[in-house]
Amino acid sequence: MAESLQFDLVSPERRVASYKATEVQIPGTDGDLTAMAGHLPVITTLRPGLLRVLHDGKTDEYVVSGGFAQVGAEEVSVLAERSVHRDEMTQETFNEMLSDAKRSHAQAKENAENEPGLVDDAAKLVEDMVAVGGHIGLDPNQSNF
Repeated sequence: MAESLQFDLVSPERRVASYKATEVQIPGTDGDLTAMAGHLPVITTLRPGLLRVLHDGKTDEYVVSGGFAQVGAEEVSVLAERSVHRDEMTQETFNEMLSDAKRSHAQAKENAENEPGLVDDAAKLVEDMVAVGGHIGLDPNQSNF
């Protein structure tokens, strides 16, 4: 069995990363999971969080705002709504991502009058975005909205 797998991360704007990895830690909406070579096939949706990729003795981290991941025995493909390498994440970019999550929550409250689950899901996305910002040292109170 191979010790590595192909990792690909794309967002609507661009291919963010593509290389061989030994481990991919995925922030799934139903719980975090770690994919390694030989993993059983699975598809999961992403929650806002840190996607960690171990390769060549180092770890790369990407802030993702949502999307999905497809895991196979030899590959992990992640399609993120928005993805930024942690080293490139700025307060301004975080503010934009948090603003998008809050806007989605407001729309859910307006449009899902009789479906509180959709509003709760949107509120959870805002909470997850705030948590990831705090985890990487960004301040959710600094946003401009």
